[in-house]
Amino acid sequence: MTDAEEVRQRALASFLGLALGDALGATTEFMMPGEIKAQYKVHRKIIGGGWLYLKPGHVTDDTEMSLALSKALLLAGGWDLKTAADCFADWLRSKPIDVGASCRKGIRKYMLEGVMQVPPNEWDAGNGAVMRMLPAAIFSLGSQELLDRSVVEQAHLTHNHPLSDAACKTVGKMVHRALLGADRHRLHEETRDLTSEHPKFRFNKYDGQAGGYVVETLRTVFHYLFSTNSFEDCLVGVVNQGGDADTTGAIAGMIAGAHYGMGGLPKAWLKKLHPPVRREIEDAAPRLLQLSPWWAENG
Repeated sequence: MTDAEEVRQRALASFLGLALGDALGATTEFMMPGEIKAQYKVHRKIIGGGWLYLKPGHVTDDTEMSLALSKALLLAGGWDLKTAADCFADWLRSKPIDVGASCRKGIRKYMLEGVMQVPPNEWDAGNGAVMRMLPAAIFSLGSQELLDRSVVEQAHLTHNHPLSDAACKTVGKMVHRALLGADRHRLHEETRDLTSEHPKFRFNKYDGQAGGYVVETLRTVFHYLFSTNSFEDCLVGVVNQGGDADTTGAIAGMIAGAHYGMGGLPKAWLKKLHPPVRREIEDAAPRLLQLSPWWAENG
């Protein structure tokens, strides 16, 4: 049985990993790999900048929406869709530095009409639902049913598409396995289940595309997760593909963080992370885990 303290540390590393990937990738978001190489050779330091002109260590909507979902879970003491919608609405009212188009549209629809599920839309296969679902994965550890329900319901507030749903479930299952100490072979099993059902996600012939389409996002994340041997190398590889680099970085960071643990997170990156964000994550991660069915049995 995995030690409860180890799982707690992995949960923290997963949430911090998300923020680190977001902060690292924000610099190269919307750039092409050739542009990144010309400007940075290899981008591997948290320096801010990018199209949002961020200060070093500051984060974007990936981390901010994850923290909003975390707040909802902690306020409700578990999964409650309306509380999640309210927290996303509060976040949007705060005038965040960056908001994806589908996220803004879905949240505004809730604010104006009280709608908590957008209709199915063939254009909703973006990565905005999977980038923020980590708190639901941590709090649902030990229950596949609770994971699937919470990640899909939070997704449908803004994104209603089978590929987005599948991505959320798969990343959630990978986080669950990694939190409990699974090796990369076990993590790879989850990608095989995904690609057998949705062949578009196959990444064995990775083509380097890393835009906001959730298929490109996960192909990029999986390619570097399974072709590198450290958190740092995985994240550096992902964000140097450019495209939607803050989000590919965030999703890679949540899985790789859970897998490699706190010892795998680069200390120089952690020192750069915006202190209020780091403190909020350090407070939230263990409390989310304590809500989980796994903790009730093992904590």
